[in-house]
Amino acid sequence: MKKIVTILGARPQFVKAAVLSREIQKNQQINEVIVHTGQHYDANMSDVFFVEMEIPKPKYNLDVNGVGHGAMTGQMLEKIEAILLVEKPDAVVVYGDTNSTFAGALAAQKLQIKVVHIEAGLRSFNMKMPEEVNRTLTDRISNLLLCPTETAMTNLKKEGYDQLDIDFVICGDIMKDAVLYYGKISSQKSTIIEQLGLKKNEFVLATIHRQENTDSLSVLTSIFEGLTKIHGVKKVIMPLHPRTKNILENNKLEYPIEFIEPVGYFDMLELLKNCNLVVTDSGGLQKEAFFNKKYCLVAREQTEWVELVSNGFAKLIGSSSDQMVEVFYEFQTKENDFSIELFGNHVGEKIHKAICNLIQD
Repeated sequence: MKKIVTILGARPQFVKAAVLSREIQKNQQINEVIVHTGQHYDANMSDVFFVEMEIPKPKYNLDVNGVGHGAMTGQMLEKIEAILLVEKPDAVVVYGDTNSTFAGALAAQKLQIKVVHIEAGLRSFNMKMPEEVNRTLTDRISNLLLCPTETAMTNLKKEGYDQLDIDFVICGDIMKDAVLYYGKISSQKSTIIEQLGLKKNEFVLATIHRQENTDSLSVLTSIFEGLTKIHGVKKVIMPLHPRTKNILENNKLEYPIEFIEPVGYFDMLELLKNCNLVVTDSGGLQKEAFFNKKYCLVAREQTEWVELVSNGFAKLIGSSSDQMVEVFYEFQTKENDFSIELFGNHVGEKIHKAICNLIQD
């Protein structure tokens, strides 16, 4: 039986990878070995997480975290290489744009093991973002690029990938499969709406964590000023990222919005289902908002998910508090058709088939 090694480093990657793992288990054509680099410490990723989410537990946990980009990537590279020499897989599968993604791809390519990049071709065109560096380099050293959108395919063609010995195909966004699957059971698993005393469409869900927003106090305070103004109209609920929490505490910044501890995936889905709209700098949450038929205010200057903006489901607001409030009111009366197909269907099935075709060659 053919074997793949899947490299994961953060909870969202595990949720996405669970879609492919279910396809692998159903078809019984591939043996999958999962490696958790430990890049993002997540208190929600206990044994219960893997049981409830029906996610295979990692065979290896590298526990690489809490160091700078260079040290982190270097340690991952060394440890992943050692695992690949033992496991001898036919391919290595990586997701998205984390340091784990790039380290896994580089370790595999140095050993001449085929690399599959899921969520390939995405571009923000901002090389100051570590994620942009990771995704661009990973694309270049992969053998199979699985694109979530037509825009991603176009990006690769513009960069000359059709002139390279690299296969790239559109499969759709694997996160859509995850949201549809877990969305059916999240209401049975989560009680967060009742716990927080929230009412449907009467609160705004917000998350802020990216370095370009948290590293500048002027940017961060502008964002929170906008959220405070919105809070005066509709309650703002923010699961507080540890990085953002530390900066607020260290600078003695206080805001009247409702901060809560980071939440598990089922809780996040229920917050998404029940909120009025979303304010975020997260790439994943932009799409999850769309999948749950919610508008999104994107607290960034660029987004990889340009389809959401061009079709009117999201709007870039940067760090402007005034623009945040303006767009908030605009979305209160806006009506869009959320049934439009932007991210494909049966994505896990298509990805599984593409990987099988690669490793059977």
